[in-house]
Amino acid sequence: MALVTFVLRAAFLLLPPGVELPALLRRALRYVPASVLTAIWAPEVLVQNEQLPAGVVAIAVAWRWRTTFATIIAGLLALHFFAWLF
Repeated sequence: MALVTFVLRAAFLLLPPGVELPALLRRALRYVPASVLTAIWAPEVLVQNEQLPAGVVAIAVAWRWRTTFATIIAGLLALHFFAWLF
């Protein structure tokens, strides 16, 4: 099982130089990081009361300023504020 997993994951890295991925697959692979990160944080945010509004604040800051540091700081401040409030 480990060998199958390794081969499937390494296939994209070990392709010969002349082989190109189809355009549809390349387009689809652009959305993988966002999908994985959403799958990690969404269940955690939607479970507890104070995390939902803090997540909304972090998303708003990320959308408005598009800086990772500002998003992290705003999200942490909002999380602590809403934990204190609730």
